[in-house]
Amino acid sequence: MPPITVTREVKIPDPVRLERYRRLPELGSSVLFFTGGTALKGLSRELTTYTRNSIHLLTPFDSGGSSAKLRQVFNMPAVGDVRSRLMALADDSITGNPEVYALANYRLSEQATGVALLQELEDLIAGQHPLIRSVPNPMRRLIRLQLGFFREAMPEHFDLAGASIGNLILTGGYLNYQEHLDPILFLFSKLLVVQGIVRPIVNDPLHLAVQLENGETVLGQHLFTGKEVPPIASRISRMWLSGSAQMDQPAVVQLRKKVAKLIHDADLICYPPGSFYSSIIATLLPDGVGRAVARNASPKVYVPNLGVDPEQFGMNLTDSIETLLQYLRQGVGDKVEDTHLLNYVLVDNELSRYDAGLSRSWFRKRGIELIQTELVTEASAPYYDNARLAQALLSLT
Repeated sequence: MPPITVTREVKIPDPVRLERYRRLPELGSSVLFFTGGTALKGLSRELTTYTRNSIHLLTPFDSGGSSAKLRQVFNMPAVGDVRSRLMALADDSITGNPEVYALANYRLSEQATGVALLQELEDLIAGQHPLIRSVPNPMRRLIRLQLGFFREAMPEHFDLAGASIGNLILTGGYLNYQEHLDPILFLFSKLLVVQGIVRPIVNDPLHLAVQLENGETVLGQHLFTGKEVPPIASRISRMWLSGSAQMDQPAVVQLRKKVAKLIHDADLICYPPGSFYSSIIATLLPDGVGRAVARNASPKVYVPNLGVDPEQFGMNLTDSIETLLQYLRQGVGDKVEDTHLLNYVLVDNELSRYDAGLSRSWFRKRGIELIQTELVTEASAPYYDNARLAQALLSLT
């Protein structure tokens, strides 16, 4: 196989453009990420140096961790990843609301008794807890109200151990606003002075299902990510949405118009590092995502993972790009050229970091440019340096 050939080399980021963004981040580019999980937490915070307009479309399909407890009881979308990204973009300095940030970032003890945990929640609702007392009104009153809605709906034996207060606020607001996430996300963003836009790709309480090449079907995100259970030992052949976590109920969900507009209007679209199927491909599953991407004339860039992603078992970089294009094409068709869906693949100078499997003819055939630049530092290795990755992406807008 011919060696990888760099079709465009970016030695340094665009210093003029970056300085302009740094001076006026309020006018910075709207870089949009199809993402989920915590892989982009550091990058998201770094981006606020240059732009307050980044857009983060996250998966609400998590079926493990603390989100699972809330989903099982309230049949709701997972809010843990959304809350984590909101926190990453929040202004926790004196110019923001650091008291609200501290409260939303707080977790109840894993070791305390059920009685003690319930009492701590009651103290928060009553305004007696030190963390809530430090929050000025009217924010304190609004937060207590959402927690009160959660407490009212909480089953008697609900396990509060390790519960994120931010998640409980979002859940209370979801219940308060007739099972709609948008109103409480708007309020939460204002309370935290979030410097960007965070939205779940859909608001439906759906789950992920995958079929492996060995014929096995796995239902539930946490069962194939390799984090809570042993990693899969067969390659994923396809993934779809299910309406149930107990049985496979294939579901089709339409992308909302307001989310489609965010995709259509973005200055740059990024398919970033992260769990390949459960974080990136999952956000492409709703009907209309591929069409919105194809209609946007701005650059689209894929930043492949460094290291080992259990979900990419049996895949090299070529396989990943072709899989990405496959899911983007759903609902678009083969007549749309690859360059309407992907323009650049951004990699570090040291190509040995990747299980590549790429060739000059592969890129030339698709019209996709491979951009090679310094993205990994001695301190960040084996992962991307957040500052360098942010600067490289903003240099492409």
